[in-house]
Amino acid sequence: MIAHLLLYKLRRDVDETRLEEMVRTTRSILLKIPEVLRVHSGRNVEQESEWAFFVSFEVESLDKLGMVEEDARYLRFLRDVIDPNTDARQTFSFETDPSKDLRYS
Repeated sequence: MIAHLLLYKLRRDVDETRLEEMVRTTRSILLKIPEVLRVHSGRNVEQESEWAFFVSFEVESLDKLGMVEEDARYLRFLRDVIDPNTDARQTFSFETDPSKDLRYS
C-alpha cells in the first residue's frame, strides 16, 4: 500500500473560505478516481507554517499511483484546485506495508 502525501504553500490571496473549499473539493474529486482507496486533506494547525494545505491519498501500488497521476479527474484537480491557489509543493510517497520489499511497491 502506498501513502502519497502532498504539502502545499498557498498563494497570498487564498483566504480561509477558499481554503475550506479546497479541502472539500479535493475530497470529492479524488474519491471519484477508482484507484484511490482513501483521501485526507486539510489545513495546517500551525498558522505560521509555510505548508498550509495538505492532501494525502492511498493506492495499492506505485503502478496505481501512476494511473492516478494520469487520470483526467486528477489532472482536473490540479488545474482547478491546486494551480490557481498554490505556489509550491512537496511530494512524498511511502510504502505502508512493513514486510513489503520497496522494489516491488
